[in-house]
Amino acid sequence: MAKTVGIGYQDFGDLLRENVFYIDKTYFIKDWWENKDMVTLVTRPRRFGKTLTMSMLEHFFSNRYAGQGKIFEKLSIWEHEEYRELQGTYPVINLSFANVKGSDYQDVRQMVCHIVTDLYSQYAFLKERGSLNDKDREFFDGITIDMQDSDVKLSILQLSKFLCQYYGKKVIILLDEYDTPMQEAYVGGYWEELAGLVRGIFNSAFKTNPYLERAVLTGITRISKESIFSDLNNLEVVTTTSDKYADVFGFTEKEVFAAMEEMGLQDQKDEVKRWYDGFNFGQEKDIYNPWSIIHFLGKRKFAAYWVNSSSNGLISKLIREGSIDMKEDFEMLLRGEAIKSEVDEEIIFSQLDDDDEAVWSLLLAGGYLKVLGIHGQEYELALTNHEVGLMFSKMAKGWFKKDHSAYNAFIKALLLGDLKAMNAYMNRVALNTFSYFDTGKRPSGAEPERFYHGFVLGLLVEMSDRYLLHSNRESGFGRYDVMLEPLNKEEDGIIIEFKVHDPAAEETLQDTVQAALKQIEEKEYGQELKKRGIPEGHIRKYGFAFEGKRVLIG
Repeated sequence: MAKTVGIGYQDFGDLLRENVFYIDKTYFIKDWWENKDMVTLVTRPRRFGKTLTMSMLEHFFSNRYAGQGKIFEKLSIWEHEEYRELQGTYPVINLSFANVKGSDYQDVRQMVCHIVTDLYSQYAFLKERGSLNDKDREFFDGITIDMQDSDVKLSILQLSKFLCQYYGKKVIILLDEYDTPMQEAYVGGYWEELAGLVRGIFNSAFKTNPYLERAVLTGITRISKESIFSDLNNLEVVTTTSDKYADVFGFTEKEVFAAMEEMGLQDQKDEVKRWYDGFNFGQEKDIYNPWSIIHFLGKRKFAAYWVNSSSNGLISKLIREGSIDMKEDFEMLLRGEAIKSEVDEEIIFSQLDDDDEAVWSLLLAGGYLKVLGIHGQEYELALTNHEVGLMFSKMAKGWFKKDHSAYNAFIKALLLGDLKAMNAYMNRVALNTFSYFDTGKRPSGAEPERFYHGFVLGLLVEMSDRYLLHSNRESGFGRYDVMLEPLNKEEDGIIIEFKVHDPAAEETLQDTVQAALKQIEEKEYGQELKKRGIPEGHIRKYGFAFEGKRVLIG
């Protein structure tokens, strides 16, 4: 009989005691322990079982769970006699930064102080049982919400010392979602302040800690060593391209299909693969995201579970405000094509605003892209699966939510060839969304190219049921801006050329429109559509002229 699928379990003990659906990953305990790495950083996309794995490690090693090894009895780790004896024998410090989110540095700093204060309160017995000297007791009492930066930075190191002295064994430290506050700091504009605090905590806890036995950190990104892991030479980094622990986080295809057969869902394997497969870790292919699989098994319904479990605000911001080249690459991804880019798995957040490759690296780390192949220094990247494609399509639509009705009305006018309505609606869209596509570094309207490339992405999503959209490709004797190729060859093809008004060359905006139309004719951009079976009489040509937030279409 198939087990009940329980949603949302993050405590390993609760999961096993409730006897709900679980895929055994306890072999990770043995692999990690025998690798003898002092500090291990594992980066995986969100909702890939990182928190549950950390809870598993705590339940296995922590002396708080001594004598409670029974929950492991039916799991693979319990087959090894020496590991049965290891269970429950170490002091373990377990903390998470998953909820450390705030709009400014002081909010986030206070949250970190709360976490540390709560951690110390769990070990208040250390003071009562006389294991601390007067100096240590003074430090312990100084751990409050209003503690000094120096005390925050030394807090994990000092707690390690207190526990080691009390139990006579070095400690294991588990830190889950270490990079959540750093991503918040990038978005909120307080990166440098927070990096200094976190760097101090990490250096004392993981670099200069003589009371440390082993440590595991998890997160989504591998933040650059210079930012917060300065001189941490004992750090073993396991990223999505590493072979180490490749099948631990996420479900393999074999595991997914076995669960589906157990639940009588074997006839839906192909569709499950289309929706949720596509993650590659090291040489391990066909990894499925567990969040979506568990929801699918429980609800027996296809939906975008994983991508809708977060706002994806940072990703949207980076692409929306990104360069023209980035948007053109994004168009290719939305069409189901692959792009090529160099990838640096060591994320430097300060480069995200100006370096397309840094953004693609972040998307790869986050699970939104997969690696199809590596050619020298270049990675061939594509959207991970159908679920991710739906997310990005929704994101492109969302860029026009300030005036979505006008955007939809513009598209209807475009399909009908209603030039007057196109002008009316396009000016409303431009007026309300132009600044949304700015990077914030320029006056609004200073770079209309960012707006109209975002507009092209919206077209790609909204018209995909009737047209193939191509942009910035060669046709005739040049490169057109936008070409809409009808799927039904009896409908009209459409060519759009964008031009920014140049006062030195054109007296009026109407002159700019005529210059755009002239370019379409002189460069013979219609040749590509003609080759695809669209006759000249069924090719509509439009010039879009921009002057600030004003648009004229002719």
